[in-house]
Amino acid sequence: MTTPRHTVLESEVEFTAIRAQGAGGQNVNKVSSAVHLRFDVPASSLPDDVKQRLLALSDQRITDEGVVVIKAQTSRSQEANRADALARLQELVDSVATPPRVRRATKPTFGSKQRRLEGKSQRSQVKAARGKVNE
Repeated sequence: MTTPRHTVLESEVEFTAIRAQGAGGQNVNKVSSAVHLRFDVPASSLPDDVKQRLLALSDQRITDEGVVVIKAQTSRSQEANRADALARLQELVDSVATPPRVRRATKPTFGSKQRRLEGKSQRSQVKAARGKVNE
């Protein structure tokens, strides 16, 4: 089964170049290679049901206003970090693309009820036999 793919348009995504954190020598202090991706979910062109499922996620990358913020800083090049951030956003959208399956309540079958009761009665006989012997 293939999942319906709702591609995120790059025109709806806002990129901001920032300096990366952590170790990296002198390069990290000079070059803004890390990328902040901001994606406004309510203003996007995604279908309404996908928007609702995306906003219902309890993900720390989604703000209260419905903006997805992803920070990518694994690579030394800004282009690679942009591609990584877009791929992570697409992965997030794809995770909610298919609606969850509806759970239908079921009842145990007659045979399974009988087997359960037989097992209980056998167990009670075993436990009853552990008592003191009356002569």
